[in-house]
Amino acid sequence: MLSPSRKGKEKAVDNDVDGFLDINPILTYRHLHAKNPGVRSPFRVVALCDSDAFYAACERVRLKLDPELPLVVQQWDALIAVSYPARKFGISRMDKIRDAKQKCPDLVVVHVATFREGDPEPGYWPNPNTLTHKVSLDHYRRESAKIIAVFKEIIPEAEIEKASIDEAFVDFSIPVRNTLLERYPILAEVPEDLDTPLPPAPAIDWGDLSAVVPVNPEADEAGPSTTPEPAPTWHDVALSIGAELMAKVRKEVLERLGYTMSAGISRNKFLAKLSASYKKPNSQSVLRNAAIPGYLRPMQFRKIRFLGGKLGKALAEEYDASTVGDLHTISLDEMQRKFGEESVWVWEVLRGIDRSEVKEKSVLNKSMLASKNLPRPVTKPSEGIHWLRVLASELALRLHEARETTPGLWPKTIVLHTRRGWQAGRSRQQAFPFSRNLTADVVSSAGEKLWRESVGTDATAPKDMKVTHIMLGFSGIAALGAGQAGIEGFFTNSNSNSTNGEPSDNQGEKCTRCGAQIKPLQELPSDVDDETREAAMVGARLEHEDWHFAKDLARQPPTSSPSPPHSSPKKRKSSSSSDAGNGKVKKRKKEPVGIAKYFAKK
Repeated sequence: MLSPSRKGKEKAVDNDVDGFLDINPILTYRHLHAKNPGVRSPFRVVALCDSDAFYAACERVRLKLDPELPLVVQQWDALIAVSYPARKFGISRMDKIRDAKQKCPDLVVVHVATFREGDPEPGYWPNPNTLTHKVSLDHYRRESAKIIAVFKEIIPEAEIEKASIDEAFVDFSIPVRNTLLERYPILAEVPEDLDTPLPPAPAIDWGDLSAVVPVNPEADEAGPSTTPEPAPTWHDVALSIGAELMAKVRKEVLERLGYTMSAGISRNKFLAKLSASYKKPNSQSVLRNAAIPGYLRPMQFRKIRFLGGKLGKALAEEYDASTVGDLHTISLDEMQRKFGEESVWVWEVLRGIDRSEVKEKSVLNKSMLASKNLPRPVTKPSEGIHWLRVLASELALRLHEARETTPGLWPKTIVLHTRRGWQAGRSRQQAFPFSRNLTADVVSSAGEKLWRESVGTDATAPKDMKVTHIMLGFSGIAALGAGQAGIEGFFTNSNSNSTNGEPSDNQGEKCTRCGAQIKPLQELPSDVDDETREAAMVGARLEHEDWHFAKDLARQPPTSSPSPPHSSPKKRKSSSSSDAGNGKVKKRKKEPVGIAKYFAKK
């Protein structure tokens, strides 16, 4: 193998093992006692936990069915989840329902929950109609949140990053380090020289706790392992402790919630995810440093994330390669000459190097979206009201659930987006006034106002109208900060809008454009609470903005019109992109270079 280059944005380091980096580093007390072990720590322990056939498991638990019953989850005509007992009959997500039942006559088929107009919550129907119902995945989101809660309870010191609805990365580095120091007192006795190497690591009895990836998987497949096991390292011991913690969490999730999980445990996120599929279901696998080369070399590199598209194809064609091992003969200098400086990450990931952090994402989502790809295009504005009410029910339910864990949560804006076939989508938005009693009707009413602004009425809409996609959503969702007394913290204080700093009339406020007094549409009693007053004022402001819009429109020449006050601002055409006939040169778009061109959007 060619010697790897030492150039690029990330310098390669010593302690190579046949071209792999950091496989066998010298572990010191400095590494172990680092206050905050980072992504470069040789004691890093990361796991990827994957719930087994999650959607199917959620329905099995909900219906209290035997875990050995073959079950599939249906969404319209497709299968979106197949339980492991059903897979034994050869059923896959590519099958149609009829074919799946032929393979297994006793198959349990559950259609995913759906919303229908007028219902505040989704329900389970034997044959929901795609023309009237909308799919809901809220049940799965709730169950996923329960699993994450168990993780945080059992291992509070670990960093947890939710990767998807059924996957989560866990950085065990800190709890593992604490356990090492407690379990092996010799490691807690710090010498004067922190760079002193650690003493030899003890033997590890993996037992039945985890499936340990062998050093040479290809040779071991032919029969009993003949490859000598390398001497254990302290990082191997750390991985074994991480495996203990993961096994404990998996057991708790199974006993409390009824879900089985598979996990991969290694030194970074990339390797943890790869090893999670080594033994499935209901198992966990450990990929030690010594086993990384043998595990990666035979792998098809185009199965690696970000290498399956244009970039992977270009690498395969350029070097006539198909496996990770085929690309190990390519030096970093050579790869960077062809694919640019940024290709250092490709060169590193092929050697099992990944420096991305495990970082917990904010529990508070700043937006909520509900959308529907319409099986039958909406050709009249009145036909879309049905879908707006269905989407409003989903949004209202999700916001109610979010407020159970984060009281005071409220969106600042409601957004409507529509698309007509392959044409560019259209968006409208407006402030969403606070309502003490949030219902689907409140959300629907605001959505219908945006709908009329976007598509018009049956009398004014174009005859060729064909809306194929509708999305209704909240944006600017925020929770009340510490010390805020009420929902008024989200809005401008309506009692301090006068220019002289004195409170304005408590029934209204002054318009900054025309100086007129903006008052609620209905007179409010003097003792009304701040929430009710502010809700009334938001509606009054919107009505006043609409009046200004109409006045502005009347002043415009027939060839132009201003943007509606609640619509998304359109990008203005730059003077540099004017027609050549005006004597101005069109500015050329800068072409991406290096590997960036393989990820450029069309």
